[in-house]
Amino acid sequence: MLHQKFTPAIFSTVIKPEHSDRLVSIITPTYNCAKYIGETIKSVQSQTYQDWEMLIVDDCSSDNTNEIVQQFSETDTRIKYICLSSNSGAAVARNHALKLAQGRWIAFLDSDDLWHSDKLEKQIAYMKKINASFSYTRYSEIREDGEHNNKIISGPKKIGRIRMLAYCWPGCLTVMYDRKKIGLIQIPPIKKNNDYALWLRISHKAPCFLFDKTLASYRKRSGSISSSSYISLIEWHYKLFREIENKSVFSAAILTINNIFWGIYKKLIYTHRL
Repeated sequence: MLHQKFTPAIFSTVIKPEHSDRLVSIITPTYNCAKYIGETIKSVQSQTYQDWEMLIVDDCSSDNTNEIVQQFSETDTRIKYICLSSNSGAAVARNHALKLAQGRWIAFLDSDDLWHSDKLEKQIAYMKKINASFSYTRYSEIREDGEHNNKIISGPKKIGRIRMLAYCWPGCLTVMYDRKKIGLIQIPPIKKNNDYALWLRISHKAPCFLFDKTLASYRKRSGSISSSSYISLIEWHYKLFREIENKSVFSAAILTINNIFWGIYKKLIYTHRL
């Protein structure tokens, strides 16, 4: 059961059956991010490419996230707010937003991260230029207070299916794909690594290309999933390969070990200090 907080005008926009070739659907799951989500929305509103909709799916926040979002959605009908009736995890939130999305281009932005103002314009132009249907970009890291920590994270120029199995190279806040070519993607309701599960599904259909520009800022927060203990991360990676990718016990274990190796490699090779 979902509680959808729409005005009639906004709701009619969401259920519109046709998909615009110019429209970007921005997928934003959120949970108790009232402190940051306003800044995230502003980074979308400041885009030089203005043909977008932002689907914010609230995973039953207990803070005033809804009030913050409403301040923006009341004056900008491109912002759609949907609140789940119970806490279900980011995978469920992303799946729901993907079903509602009307755009040809699907982009992802978590509710505490930021985009540079030219992110959409430049990335779409790049994808059209090389005829790519799946891409990602470099991103910088910022601290909780928004100050830069002088790190830029990149990755391989081309990530095929095998390379995607080796490691989750793309930063979620940088990914974009062409739904006209990829189609609707849904994943099981896993609590962690659900963005990686998405990229693995898409990698069956297309390789992911790096647009080698820094176009987003990832907020590194204490207590976030990405800051979990290494043991917990290893367990969740194994679960992803064993249960979601349906690999054998042996293959899942090998892929998990492989991920540890390539994770270290990424920190050494693709993390740059300014």
